[in-house]
Amino acid sequence: MNFAENPDFRLTVMTLNLRFGRADDGPDRWENRKERYVSFFQEYRPDIIGMQEVNDFQAEFLTQILEGYDFIGQMIPSPPYWQDNLIFFKKEWSCSWFERFFFSHTPAIPSRFQESKWPRQCVIGMFRKEEKSVVCVNTHFDFLSSVQERCAKMIVQKLSAYISPQVPVIITGDFNALPDSPGYREFVTHGRMKEVFSGEYSGTYHGFTGKKNDRHIDWILYRGPVELLSRKMIVDPYQGGYLSDHFPVIAEFRTGEN
Repeated sequence: MNFAENPDFRLTVMTLNLRFGRADDGPDRWENRKERYVSFFQEYRPDIIGMQEVNDFQAEFLTQILEGYDFIGQMIPSPPYWQDNLIFFKKEWSCSWFERFFFSHTPAIPSRFQESKWPRQCVIGMFRKEEKSVVCVNTHFDFLSSVQERCAKMIVQKLSAYISPQVPVIITGDFNALPDSPGYREFVTHGRMKEVFSGEYSGTYHGFTGKKNDRHIDWILYRGPVELLSRKMIVDPYQGGYLSDHFPVIAEFRTGEN
């Protein structure tokens, strides 16, 4: 039996930019806000969490508070100031394989396109539960729209080459771009992806203010035999402050025809 054959199977997925833990954020610096995640993950327990901007000490803290989860994507040892894209997943799931690649002409090694400010990367994993499968992708794009489009093409090409259309695919990430950007159009047009807030966007980046704006840059995209049941941008403060300068986004899926 595979994922598509169980019409009652449900899967919750979250995308969460942690905010670089070494940033000088004053009262919102990592040491002041990390305990907020304890309360947050007592309330929210998604099956899959795509996290961006994760320093090694942040990953260590999260592994301590996320009991019942495993994760993939960490570079060990990590260079100074290194930021990982991690995928946390409940231990009732298993990861049968995963791959990390960099957005560059040499994707197998830490590197970047010349126009990129940082060496951006992507993590892809195949997850299984009771003989059901789903592919999850987590990434963080750089700033130029032309580079974002190239990065989206790399992901779409990899998925087209290796992943059957019958296997659900879910992409999480901070894309540093708005819907209808070139990268977004690449996912929708050539990747046949949908975004969970399609047509009803509000800002996910708020800079620790908690104020909504038009900067909808954190997406959950999906394709294949899955049906979107619900989606939510989590705007609540925890323990007197915000988790990050981005609002988390969570979505629930069920198998079904798109």
